Amino acid sequence: MTVSGIISYGAYVPYYRLTRKAIGGGKGERAIASHDEDSVSMSVEAGRGALAASPAIDTLVFATNSAPYAEKLNAAAICSALDLPAQVNTIELANNTRMGLAALLLGTDLGKAGRTSLVCAGDIVMGAPGGARERDSGDAAVAFVTGPEEDAIARVLGRASTTSEILDVWRLPTDRFARQWEERFGIEVLGPISLDTAQRALADADVAPDALAAVILDATNSRDVVGIPRALGLKPEQVADMLAGSVGRSGVAHAGLVLARTLDQAQPGDKILVLSTADGCDAVVLEVSDKIAEGRPARSVDHWLASSNNEIAYNTYLKWREILPFEAPRRPDPDRPAAPIMKRNERWKYAFCGSRCGKCGQGHLPPQRVCMKCRSIDEMVEERFADADCKITTYTLDHLAYSLQPPVVSTVVDFDCGGRLACELTDVDPADVAIGDKLEMTFRRFYTGQGVHNYFWKARPQR
Repeated sequence: MTVSGIISYGAYVPYYRLTRKAIGGGKGERAIASHDEDSVSMSVEAGRGALAASPAIDTLVFATNSAPYAEKLNAAAICSALDLPAQVNTIELANNTRMGLAALLLGTDLGKAGRTSLVCAGDIVMGAPGGARERDSGDAAVAFVTGPEEDAIARVLGRASTTSEILDVWRLPTDRFARQWEERFGIEVLGPISLDTAQRALADADVAPDALAAVILDATNSRDVVGIPRALGLKPEQVADMLAGSVGRSGVAHAGLVLARTLDQAQPGDKILVLSTADGCDAVVLEVSDKIAEGRPARSVDHWLASSNNEIAYNTYLKWREILPFEAPRRPDPDRPAAPIMKRNERWKYAFCGSRCGKCGQGHLPPQRVCMKCRSIDEMVEERFADADCKITTYTLDHLAYSLQPPVVSTVVDFDCGGRLACELTDVDPADVAIGDKLEMTFRRFYTGQGVHNYFWKARPQR
């Protein structure tokens, strides 16, 4: 039988945290995406980590329950921002938090056919103010590159799935927040289903529970799977930390996020059971290969967790999610981006490709035909600046520009590789900005005008 697995991976946890004390009670904090982030921009960030040392991609799978567009291929923006070729096949999965693990399994299935896939899962999870979903959820993204076994850092040993028609957690197209049936009902139905699926996956892999190095138990309600460790005879140290106190459950991304953290710490030969429960259950058993160090991203999950700011006020979070009405800035509403202009400048707007003079080496952002230094004409070579480091040359705090978090920090940055750009700074306290600060570029949603999301790149302090 042809075997496939995970070749590399990346994760992303937003900079901002909301303490549960600020919400109204409880320990720990939840990760919250900034006002200029969504499931697409976060998936781009995770995808950049996964693609750092991976082969060419021919399929992109995107899973989310919080798609920026209800009818439009959201994965197309991810594809463009990651500078993937137009020939890449794109697939989107949605409407259930189990789709994150389902997307990973789809990627491994494609790997059996020799295809190399980028699987992205990103979610912004909102709950009604004061409810358990608001308190216990979080925002995050994860990405995996999947392909044939010979390149894998973790190969699939076995898997199992169960689908159950159950009214547990649901949301209508017109609803802002999900609804949930009485918890005991879900526990009684989904608990046995989850255990059975886990046992069948272990049997398919021919792996005993005591041989597992880590067990990841993800569910819409954590109590649905609370009995599995005892039923399988697991030791406490075998059960993975589900990041409830530092991130919260991040929807479709959560099983993958915990898997990424497990792979950060895994050793060759480790066997991992990953289980995700929602309207049924998916389970997969993975074995870590001796190539694990080659597929790890530059930034681990713990790195993202350590880089944070939990001083955001609760009313600021509600404003960012458009839950709390507020007085808008006394400025004109932003114009809707024009489709022809966006398409014409796609390489610049999404892939962040500038140009470099072939004669004198001067970098240009945006790309130019005429070199600003040596005045050569049409001697430019396209160059992607998305991964280039830069620093602040000068800046200003704009209290008049439209923003959900004024003031806007407008900067002029110089790239270490050459080139200068005027751009906006994000994920920063205006009081801490200083000339010479080291920055990096990040893909963000600038604003939404008349139903059109305007994506572009901002700079942020290096995380």
